[in-house]
Amino acid sequence: MDWIKIIHILCVMGWMTSIFAVPRALIYWKREYDRIGEFGPLGDLTIRLYRFSAGLGVIALITGLWLGGLWGMPTWVWVKLALVLALAGHYAWTGRLVLRAKRGVFTESDRYLRIFNEVSVFGAIAILWVVVVKPF
Repeated sequence: MDWIKIIHILCVMGWMTSIFAVPRALIYWKREYDRIGEFGPLGDLTIRLYRFSAGLGVIALITGLWLGGLWGMPTWVWVKLALVLALAGHYAWTGRLVLRAKRGVFTESDRYLRIFNEVSVFGAIAILWVVVVKPF
């Protein structure tokens, strides 16, 4: 079970890195696109980062469910799972932004993307609080 926990933590770390980095990369990608008028290296990097971390997110979710025992989970684990699913929704929305950017469509402002990026930080803090404090 320790190996499953190690894999889970490692994949969560990788997925969270992308959750924080991809919206920020979209800001720089948008600036690059405005400057050169075409798909450049930042776009390629952003897409690759998003795709790679999507796999890490799936592995983190599977190993997390395995560790939680799925049906016999305490209440705090259900709360954590709900928060993780909300963060996964944020990540899916990020994927939508990446796909639109790939087509050269950047409708969101830098400010919107910065705020969007910070929302995930609050999600991560909430998840960590539930895991550490186990309030339920």
